[in-house]
Amino acid sequence: VQVVESGGGLVQAGGSLRLACAVSGSTASRNGVGWHRQAPGKRREWVATITDGGSTAYADSVKGRFTISRDNAKNTVYLQMNSLKPEDTAVYYCKALLVSGDYWGRGTQVTVSS
Repeated sequence: VQVVESGGGLVQAGGSLRLACAVSGSTASRNGVGWHRQAPGKRREWVATITDGGSTAYADSVKGRFTISRDNAKNTVYLQMNSLKPEDTAVYYCKALLVSGDYWGRGTQVTVSS
C-alpha cells in the first residue's frame, strides 16, 4: 500500500491550497481516510476525516475553512483549504484506515506567510 500526499506549498494568509492523498495497492477500506498535521515543535493533530459513506468531520480549528472530499474512482482524497492562516503552517499527513491496517503518507509541507 502506498499513500502519497501532494499539493503543499507556500501561500499568503487568506489564500487557498488543495491537498491530494492518493492511495494505491490493497485499498479495501475499513473506515475512510483522515488528514493530520504537525507544526514545528508540536504534536501531530487530527484535521479532518471522510468515511467510506462520505460522512465528514473536522477539527474546530479548521471547521468552515477546510473541506475534505473523495474521488473513489481515483482512490484519492482531497483537502480544500481556504482562508489559510499562519497557524495552519505544518506538514500535512494523510492516514488511510484500511482492512490491512493503518497507513501514513510522508507528508506535504504547507507554509502560510503573514
